[in-house]
Amino acid sequence: MADTTEKKVDATKEAPKTASKEVAKDASKEAAKPVKKTKSKRRLVQVGNAYVQASYNNTIITIAEENGNVLAWSSAGASGFKGARKATPYAAQVAAENATDKAKAFGLERVRVFVKGVGTGRDQAVRGLVNKGLELISINDTTPFAHNGCRKKKSRRV
Repeated sequence: MADTTEKKVDATKEAPKTASKEVAKDASKEAAKPVKKTKSKRRLVQVGNAYVQASYNNTIITIAEENGNVLAWSSAGASGFKGARKATPYAAQVAAENATDKAKAFGLERVRVFVKGVGTGRDQAVRGLVNKGLELISINDTTPFAHNGCRKKKSRRV
């Protein structure tokens, strides 16, 4: 009885060696073939947040999910405007429309808008979002401003 178990053990020792060689040959053949990637299912987001950051030099629009994951973004500079033309309201509108087009691929329909900054493209960027068919839930101004700020430097005595 002990002899048969020894034979089985010997057979199992030999089998993996030959199997590993065959597997290695198959793996090299598979590596040469192009790997087909399955297309991942796009997530559907119907409600999100749109952040408009309007500075003196540029306007950046970011569209995100409610939890903060960015879906799409665009800026006046990314829309093809250079120099002083980036700071125009028209450039902000074009940037907002570009960001909206990208976000519509995720099924976005309604947004809360958060506007930050003092640039000239603030209002026009919001109009660009509406022109492309997004429904606005709310518009909030999150521009930071000082509440009297730091203590002033002491006055100079002459």
